[in-house]
Amino acid sequence: MQNKFESLELGQFIPLHYHHNMLNDNNRMKGFKEAINLVVKPGAKVLELGGGTGVQSFFAAQKAQKVYCVERNPELVSAARSFLAKNINGDKIEVIQADALHYLPPEPVDVVICEMLHTGLLREKQMPVIDSFKKRYLEKFGGPLPVFVPEASIQAIQPIEQDFHFEDFYAPTILFQDPYATHERSKSLGDPEVFQLLSYADPFNQICHWDGEIIMAENGQLNALRLITKNILAVNMLTYSTIDWHTQYIIFPLSVPLKVTKGDHISIRFSYQGGAPLNALSDSLQVCFVNKLASVLQSACETLHCSSNLQSKIAETSNVL
Repeated sequence: MQNKFESLELGQFIPLHYHHNMLNDNNRMKGFKEAINLVVKPGAKVLELGGGTGVQSFFAAQKAQKVYCVERNPELVSAARSFLAKNINGDKIEVIQADALHYLPPEPVDVVICEMLHTGLLREKQMPVIDSFKKRYLEKFGGPLPVFVPEASIQAIQPIEQDFHFEDFYAPTILFQDPYATHERSKSLGDPEVFQLLSYADPFNQICHWDGEIIMAENGQLNALRLITKNILAVNMLTYSTIDWHTQYIIFPLSVPLKVTKGDHISIRFSYQGGAPLNALSDSLQVCFVNKLASVLQSACETLHCSSNLQSKIAETSNVL
């Protein structure tokens, strides 16, 4: 049965030059190279699901005995084979045109690389591909499972005030931000709140959701939420440190902005399936005050309490006179 979002898979419609341009992302390249070099041991057998240009397989091949690089897009398959033929140890890599959602290697492997990542685990098939792989791998080979790169993803949401004016043109729309840069057009109104910690080796639900509260740390106009995804590429047990890589932040505008003050509690709810389009989050998003009415009532009570005390003082004074 065809997946609901089958026609929206990135590899089917994003131009080849998009994948080529990812090679120019220094944080991504350095992070994965370091993680793969840490995890892949000499003589290991490695599988890459969603191989793209083949660069992650190239990193793995510097130590591995054999690398299976699986890619569905025929253009990318051709490009990966061409690139790898020009690089050292490229002969260790077998580029296979197949759907990563259904592929299994002919033998057990030590490491699985799967970088089908998008912020929020939206659009790309990281969650369904790894979930399907684990079930089928255990049925065919038994345990243990291979080590996964990345090992985990941590997701968070942050309330912000975003300037949606572009040279006087107002356009409240979804925006992308470099996670390693400063953004003067964005004002943080509260700390990021983690809503999901996903370990790929463990069982997980493919639904990403949150129903929680965030306390405003600043006064402002809450008109957007920043979606943050931090990927733990590998854990170095010798140094007790992690090798991390952030995908781009995504800014989701709110349909109804809220004027907030410091201390306000804001309720945020959303739910979407991993791999769904971006609008799956915004369509399910609900943002509202939790304690605004309570604050008003508390102020009224305090005022009444003060009035009551004042009246008592007046009465006491009158009695004395």
